[in-house]
Amino acid sequence: MLKTSVIIISIILLAWVQMPVIKKALPARDAALTIDGPYVFYRGDSILIQYIDSADGRILLRTEQLQQAQKESLQLIVHTDEPGKTFTVKLHTKLTTEKSTYNKVQKMLVMSDIEGEFAAMRKLLQGNGVIDENYKWTFGNGHLVLLGDFVDRGTMVTEVLWLIYYLETQAEASGGKVHFILGNHEVMNMNGDFNYVHPRYQVHAESMQVPYIDLFGQRAELGRWFATKNISERIGNFLFAHGGYSRYMNVVQMPLEDMNDTARIYYTDTSAAYPSMYSELLYSDYSPFWYRGYYIDKNKATTEQVDSTLNIYGARYIVTGHTMVAKEITSSYEGRVIDTDVPHKLGFSEALLIEGNKMFRVNAKGEQMKINARP
Repeated sequence: MLKTSVIIISIILLAWVQMPVIKKALPARDAALTIDGPYVFYRGDSILIQYIDSADGRILLRTEQLQQAQKESLQLIVHTDEPGKTFTVKLHTKLTTEKSTYNKVQKMLVMSDIEGEFAAMRKLLQGNGVIDENYKWTFGNGHLVLLGDFVDRGTMVTEVLWLIYYLETQAEASGGKVHFILGNHEVMNMNGDFNYVHPRYQVHAESMQVPYIDLFGQRAELGRWFATKNISERIGNFLFAHGGYSRYMNVVQMPLEDMNDTARIYYTDTSAAYPSMYSELLYSDYSPFWYRGYYIDKNKATTEQVDSTLNIYGARYIVTGHTMVAKEITSSYEGRVIDTDVPHKLGFSEALLIEGNKMFRVNAKGEQMKINARP
């Protein structure tokens, strides 16, 4: 008989698959029962779905195995920061590489550097009409732009990623779009640099008996999904990247599509042996997902450099994350460069709202505020 295609998980009734208990101290958040997952892996003709339940330093792993033929009817329960609140994810029928350039849209909400802070992300999305209290898309044909570093440091990384994944299908059904542009931390997770991964995830990978890098590899649904994402996009007059565009990027003048296609080849390359000047540049400190030159005084970008980038890519504004310069969203270079990296974890959580030709800082209450120039 075929197993049921619906995986229903509750704290009261659990279908346990007993595994050896990992006796390691976990962060304080795990003192009460927490549920991490799902992790979805492909094994031959099968799909393996795993959840990790943790409490008082103890780990229990729950596993369900289905045939890939059941993929379209599979539903996955994702827990949230709100007790009893979940959302249900269906796996994408097909994963398609994202475009690099989009026409102008009337309304965009932009945020970056969530770093596993699910509650901060949820509140911004709900407070600004992107989702409702049940996590349903309510932004119509608006675009949600996510500028990287949604992983690492925090304790709800898996939930953050599944929420993005979940909203993609809903947005497109409404004529909208979710843009998940990768930051240095997503790329680090794919190519083996785990210096900023929260310890709980290393423990969870060990409990599943897989190397941590496999969580974002080609045998995992989230890894395959990451591989479709870009490092830079232009939407109308706005050029988006996690870090920015160095003077060296201006010199080579790589078209956005070439930039994304070249970077994508090496997302999961752990050798750091890049065969060309272009790939070497894209994985250096001067790449679109590492560059900090707009905000760091040493070798700081000039106005001429910013203008050159805008001319090359046919844009009027550059929007980044990656480098925190204030507790609020700020602009520099006479309003042409906007930094969206703010300390979400400390409660200073903002997003950038773009409506036509107007831009505002917005908070979790949906209040619209002026974007201040950085001194």
